[in-house]
Amino acid sequence: MENLLHLAPSYTSLPDAFVIPPDRLTAATSAAVSLPVIDLSGSRDEVCRPIVDAGKEFGFFQVVNHGVSDLAIRDMESVCEEFFRLPAADKAHLYSEDSRRPNRLFSGSSYDTGGVKYWRDCLHLTCAFPVGDSTEGWPGKPPRFREFVEKFAAATRGAGMELLRLLCHGMGLRPGYFEGDISGGDLVLPVNHYPPCPDPSAALGLPPHRDRNLITLLLPGMVVPGLQIAYNGDWVDVEPVPNALVVNFGKQLEVVTNGALKREKNCVREGCKAASVQPCLDTRHVDEEASQSPSAGASAHARLRSAARLVRAQD
Repeated sequence: MENLLHLAPSYTSLPDAFVIPPDRLTAATSAAVSLPVIDLSGSRDEVCRPIVDAGKEFGFFQVVNHGVSDLAIRDMESVCEEFFRLPAADKAHLYSEDSRRPNRLFSGSSYDTGGVKYWRDCLHLTCAFPVGDSTEGWPGKPPRFREFVEKFAAATRGAGMELLRLLCHGMGLRPGYFEGDISGGDLVLPVNHYPPCPDPSAALGLPPHRDRNLITLLLPGMVVPGLQIAYNGDWVDVEPVPNALVVNFGKQLEVVTNGALKREKNCVREGCKAASVQPCLDTRHVDEEASQSPSAGASAHARLRSAARLVRAQD
């Protein structure tokens, strides 16, 4: 528990373990590049093409009028912020450095072997869908935590599945292509907390990485900007749109579409000295075999199975 940043006294300087070598820091380009913002309230034909185009060019985009209510978003943000304000004793049972635990609280992990820690704490939650009893390992405090997170997860998964259906339409795949085994498996809900950082210019909240799942929907913390994506060899700041969801295509979606859709690197810079909470939801394939050969090709089907094994081995 002593490793959790949000429980430590305020730092006056950045500890050496969190100082990122200058050659590994990401600086945003000065080029005027903005992620597409797609309004899902239009007709299917109106929104399919922008989604496919954004997936091919960026691998990222933002969506509005996505079906997740403003209330569900506010409740999710507020209950997660309240969780991180709880006394240490109320969270001690969740703390673990064992990445095999499906529900845990941890801090400062890295994606590589460089030994440098990243300036974030994370509450990592998983659940089946439908949720059922799979929330029993979730925090019992604050009050209504499980209720609010479950509602957010269900609504966000619905939005994600609708995006996959729109992709089917836009790419000429058979209806329901992403239903069943390809989008089956657990829902993963990492809630990233970025405490106040004494030297944001020398730290990273998350290192440059590519997501390994099918699709991620991110609710950007509105307090601290810092999400960046790789684009044409540069890093581009993501300017959050109020109540929008940031959509990120992962490795499995890239594989199952034979590379037609991109998955790009992203990272989180420590933008300022305030705190931020960023909930997100990703859908990942965990089954060993898929039930049907996709129309994108048998080779993609085989590669998807291999990717699923790789994800399970690395998670």
